[in-house]
Amino acid sequence: MTEQERSIIVKVRVEPGERVRLKERDPRDSSLFRDEKETKAATSALAKDIDVLQDRLYAEGSRALLVILQGTDTSGKDGTIRNVFNATGPLGVSVTPFGVPTKTELAHDYLWRIHAACPRRGTIGIFNRSHYEGVLVEKVRKLSPLALIEQRYDQINAFEKHLTENGTTILKFMLHISKDEQKERLQERLDDPRKHWKFNPGDLDDRVHWDEYQDAYETMLQRCSTHHAPWHVIPADRKWVRNAAVATIVKATLEDMDPQYPKAQWEPGDFTIS
Repeated sequence: MTEQERSIIVKVRVEPGERVRLKERDPRDSSLFRDEKETKAATSALAKDIDVLQDRLYAEGSRALLVILQGTDTSGKDGTIRNVFNATGPLGVSVTPFGVPTKTELAHDYLWRIHAACPRRGTIGIFNRSHYEGVLVEKVRKLSPLALIEQRYDQINAFEKHLTENGTTILKFMLHISKDEQKERLQERLDDPRKHWKFNPGDLDDRVHWDEYQDAYETMLQRCSTHHAPWHVIPADRKWVRNAAVATIVKATLEDMDPQYPKAQWEPGDFTIS
């Protein structure tokens, strides 16, 4: 890991038990990367590096990487996936978007559908939203009793520890945008006919609860950033900064995992191709 990568990770990582105040973290912070053009080029290079490392992970076939993306509406979860993993071969990558639970999913515990979507060995799994909806949306919208939600923080930590102990490395990114930036992005969806399909009137309802969501995120970050699965708060007002930060951490993590191509049980000279 380079010193630059280490400094980026340290700056955005939430230490276990750390009290996070999102108002004190600048969502427009560009100090991590200075030049937009150079940073975008570097992100493209990182995406290619991730592809090479993912190929090794797939060939090795013994471990997995789970990338969790959480953030308010318009924070850029889809855009992050496109820019960070656009060069990665589809064979070893799965993307799971979690929407409103189905009737079948509601008939099980809240982690049931999550566990079923976790990446198999040799692959990278990306969650667009995740089990953390159970302590965010359900908490703010009062969809579950508060006592039940309170139990979930420890349950989630135990679940993620189980995954890591069984070969899955977990990266969690909270894409942190400002209320003003969200307003601009929602307005853009209204103004551009090509983006009308992205607009959901329900996003305006959630916007009314902005402060409550911020509080819920702060509690989530403090209670569920652990040594085995730390949270990273990514400044996301500037898309190029967001993409570069996530790509840097994914690449550095895969390098630390250091997946290896398996050694063949034969020598090239053992065969003749006619």
